Amino acid sequence: MPSLDTEFVRAQFPAFAEPSLQGQAFFENAGGSYTCGPVIARLTRFYHQRKVQPYAPYEASQLGGAEMDEARDRLAAMMGVAGDEVSFGPSTSANTYVLAQAFRQWMPSGSAVVVTNQDHEANTGVWRRLADAGFEIREWRIDPQTGHLDPAALAPLLADGKVRLVAFPHCSNVVGEINPVAEICAMARAAGAFTCVDGVSYAPHGFPDMPTLGADIYLFSAYKTYGPHQGIMVIRRDCGMTLPNQAHYFNGDVLFKRFTPAGPDHAQIAACAGMVDYIDALHAHHFPGQPADPRARNAAVHDLMRAKERELTQPLLDYLAARNDLRLIGPRRATDRAPTVAVALDRAAEPVAAALAAHGIMAGGGNFYAVRPLAALGVDPGLGVLRLSFVHYTSPSEVDRLISALDRVLE
Repeated sequence: MPSLDTEFVRAQFPAFAEPSLQGQAFFENAGGSYTCGPVIARLTRFYHQRKVQPYAPYEASQLGGAEMDEARDRLAAMMGVAGDEVSFGPSTSANTYVLAQAFRQWMPSGSAVVVTNQDHEANTGVWRRLADAGFEIREWRIDPQTGHLDPAALAPLLADGKVRLVAFPHCSNVVGEINPVAEICAMARAAGAFTCVDGVSYAPHGFPDMPTLGADIYLFSAYKTYGPHQGIMVIRRDCGMTLPNQAHYFNGDVLFKRFTPAGPDHAQIAACAGMVDYIDALHAHHFPGQPADPRARNAAVHDLMRAKERELTQPLLDYLAARNDLRLIGPRRATDRAPTVAVALDRAAEPVAAALAAHGIMAGGGNFYAVRPLAALGVDPGLGVLRLSFVHYTSPSEVDRLISALDRVLE
């Protein structure tokens, strides 16, 4: 496998040529990535040439609708699902809320839902509120020392056959460990439960291959995967057509509309095709003359991204693990985690992030809506953690700059 060409990658992102951002190294990608050029170009074109109600019988409208359909179909092909199994919404938080209402209506009395305390609040809070409707909420808990979510601890929660849904993250936005999604989904399916996977913190490191993962629902945010501010839901047909329609009654037979009660942003949906343009450009550059179907291209680029990220992450993990004035959260091996690296300090994290900014390091401090996992790990959510998050476009020199800045700020 070739090595990722960082120079080529960074040329696809206008932010790296932006004068106002020169001298700044971006390490808050878990809060939102830079936007790739193809997305910006498609968004600009839609606003300039297609800003009309789509699907009407005139050219501008037909072209606008075709671009929205293109985004859905190409994303679906890349992830290995049917076109109508991809839905767009205003955010992942909003999408999860709508799904929770569907499960509330569908589940019979006496049903249970499994959630974890490793999650960002958006993928646990709405499910936990189902207790208000009389459903049992069972918490699958992390190891309080490591943050690890052990599949063996899930088995007894599923044993009585009452669980209808298991909601868990592909990886946590503070722990960073990559959970074995396929194994967990197989366990849930065998117990008669659907699965909802929060992929917000993993998808920036490689779009999901849905047949391999086996999830019934997979959620992620386009603004963290180099695109516009949309929430993207993959809902497999058996699950989506089983749950009650949450949209207009006359759209109930259209899978991609069933869980979108409010009209999503047309221009941003169309622009999401630019994310696929970017993946295809990476494939063409690194694998010239090797045509492949969209799912295979996605898999190849996923592996390129992850290899580069592991290479970038391990030096930072080694540096942090060697310090005795902080606590590194999550795995110490880059092979086991995403490059979202959180550390607990002996002081509030936000002022430390501000101090790093003076050295040209853009990072974040706080609880990042991960109050439950931090509390479970014995970290004061009020102090929060310093989070250093990056993706495949980060350069080795930027990681070196980060480590040098940490040396100065933490002394």
